[in-house]
Amino acid sequence: MTSTTGPLTAEQLSATTLLRFATAGSVDDGKSTLVGRLLHDSKSVLTDQLEAVERASLGRGQEAPDLALLTDGLRAEREQGITIDVAYRYFATARRRFILADTPGHVQYTRNMVTGASTAELAVVLVDARNGVVEQTRRHAAVAALLRVPHVVLAVNKMDLVEYAEPVFAAIAEEFTAYAASLGVPDVTAIPISALAGDNVVEPSAHMDWYGGPTVLEHLETVPVSHDLAACPPRFPVQYVIRPQTAEHPDYRGYAGRIASGLLRVGEPVTVLPSGRTTTIAGIDALGESVDTAWAPQSVTLLLADDLDVSRGDLIAPSGSLPTVTQDVRATVCHLHERPLRIGERVLLKHATRTVKAIVKEIPHRIDLSHGLAHENNPERLDVNDIGAVLVRTAEPLPVDAYADSRLTGSFLLIDPADGTTLTAGMAGEAFAEARSAAPDADDEGWDF
Repeated sequence: MTSTTGPLTAEQLSATTLLRFATAGSVDDGKSTLVGRLLHDSKSVLTDQLEAVERASLGRGQEAPDLALLTDGLRAEREQGITIDVAYRYFATARRRFILADTPGHVQYTRNMVTGASTAELAVVLVDARNGVVEQTRRHAAVAALLRVPHVVLAVNKMDLVEYAEPVFAAIAEEFTAYAASLGVPDVTAIPISALAGDNVVEPSAHMDWYGGPTVLEHLETVPVSHDLAACPPRFPVQYVIRPQTAEHPDYRGYAGRIASGLLRVGEPVTVLPSGRTTTIAGIDALGESVDTAWAPQSVTLLLADDLDVSRGDLIAPSGSLPTVTQDVRATVCHLHERPLRIGERVLLKHATRTVKAIVKEIPHRIDLSHGLAHENNPERLDVNDIGAVLVRTAEPLPVDAYADSRLTGSFLLIDPADGTTLTAGMAGEAFAEARSAAPDADDEGWDF
């Protein structure tokens, strides 16, 4: 397969930064067309892929290639002209590498947007210039705020259908920016575009001389990347204990894992959680060699100065910067499964490398994203795609950061203990509401904790 442009060399790729971003928009806002246009005009489409799109477009009676087909890969998506699944695309320019999560816009696929945006550093929210800010627009902005996405781009699409009118764009941008600010979104950039015609996607538009800002691609290439994990508090979830017990290494005991955040140094005092035992880092092995320092997201083996009881699921952190250790996890969650989540349900909670038994003790409220951040207090359950607050009590203490402080060690999953199905994605800490007290009660069958 050949590309429509020359591929970047390994040296060029290693010199560029990586941006993970997600796209979201209401039905028929032109999101898949925007993504297709972005890939096509940035010369990121393989020749045979473009030929396949051209053939498919002709088969549907379209004279020009339907660039939305570059991302809508499922048969059901192409037949209905909508996005259902999260489609990941990888492309690069001379200035930056990108991982794009193209997420669906329908209300019933909110869980898919949560999945796609959970690791994004930027979200592109599309709005049809003819319709302005609608319910789904507010929902997408709220999800981006909930997931602590630091940068949001408002792409006002189909400007060609409103005669490229500046007042239309200005009114939409003002309304959305005010709403996003009320949610705590730190950075919003509004760009008027026509994905179908290519205006302001990769090349500046000749029809909107009143707009002097960046194109979509230019903004993606220059927006500050804020995922410097090495600047966060160090966290090291233990994945595996290495005990070779060979003649060459008779007493070797190492703790292998991937540094979730921060920087670790030999000689640094650390605490093993949840036990609370303290020691110092005696050595760090990385790629078969001893090093003095290691940082996220490197995979390393730590050697500790003292023989402690450390096993998979424990968390090693600097003694001066520890997460909260608790059995009562308050969180905002998005329910992912068709079966509702109810108070009293027994689940498994997976946090980093640790999985423990847990019980849903409270559901203080459900968040109605279609009406600002209105709360439905004390609902009986959370249905699929619902977002709400929960209190989960775990059988064992967990070292949990607030999601606002760490998206890695502040997130967790609730799992069905019977078959391992993922039920709910959780973000520890309060997102939009005050914390609420929980009344203890008793359970049986080994779930009383």
